[in-house]
Amino acid sequence: MDHHRPHPTSVFEGYYSKFSLPSGAHLALVICKIRGAPSRSNMVSFTYVPRNGKGIYQKEIWADSLQMVSEDDSQGRAKGKGFILNVPNLGFAKWDADGRTTEYELWSGDFTFKAKARNPTPWSTSTNTPEALLVHLPLPLHWHVQSLDSDVSFELDIPSIDVPPEDLSGQAKVHDEKNWAHSFPSAHMWLQARDYDNGRGFCCAGGQILGLEAFLLGYRSEDLNLDFRPPFAVRLAGLSPFMTYSTDWENRTFHLSVQSFRQKIEVKASAPKGTFFSLSAPFPEGFRVNYLGQSFNATIEVKVFESGWFGPWRLVREDRFEDASLEFGGGYYPPAGSAQRFN
Repeated sequence: MDHHRPHPTSVFEGYYSKFSLPSGAHLALVICKIRGAPSRSNMVSFTYVPRNGKGIYQKEIWADSLQMVSEDDSQGRAKGKGFILNVPNLGFAKWDADGRTTEYELWSGDFTFKAKARNPTPWSTSTNTPEALLVHLPLPLHWHVQSLDSDVSFELDIPSIDVPPEDLSGQAKVHDEKNWAHSFPSAHMWLQARDYDNGRGFCCAGGQILGLEAFLLGYRSEDLNLDFRPPFAVRLAGLSPFMTYSTDWENRTFHLSVQSFRQKIEVKASAPKGTFFSLSAPFPEGFRVNYLGQSFNATIEVKVFESGWFGPWRLVREDRFEDASLEFGGGYYPPAGSAQRFN
């Protein structure tokens, strides 16, 4: 199956696209649906973040309808990878059947955005999704990255703010992913970074699920293509022979270390206070506002180690990413659910 297509039996599913614009600003677009929620069941979230993380523009729209429609034949079988997210009176996002092109068109009285993305970069050459075989298990939550890096041509207009001229139209990059689930995690972290000029990158998501703490993560470079997932990237009752991590919202920092038998990765992430914006999260009763905090001004430091079967760990790579993404959610984000939004 194509994991990016709609999953009609899930309670909720949401599509997240992070655009890296010419000025160094970023734009986050979330289109998400909760099936059966009595209120606030459809959301389009549009957030423009200037490069310095100041003067953030955000619009969360609670739509009356959100149609997620796959391209199927007369027998209901999938025709390629095509589908559309249609929001009446607001616009759409459309993924073509060949899986190589995505179109976005959104218009309202507050903003207009049009974009066409091409040439997606999949999760890796060995698996097209971070979960690998875990994606086929009946887990309460799934995470899929459709593209680490796609080329984008775009047009943008936000009349109420001064958008830099280079961000009004031109060429950009986009990171494209989704979640589908029966329940949202009680606490989670998300990190994303990409050096678009050199193809280096890091992406990570995880937190509390099924009474466990589990993460999925990947590091990419010209010569390294590393993935870590359960059974290594998992912890039970705070104990694990393979993984340690700590979250600190007060200081806006996150540390993670995961190892297999012959490889280990250490990650440190931090972002300045004052650069975070909040997003709403899906739950069966409807979206809960201010449930997570996200910054596009993070620094992520990565160290990669290797060893022989019984030898010491040897440092083989140190990497650093600026203007990266760092997100605290739920129990790792103390303001979660508060009417007052902190950054």
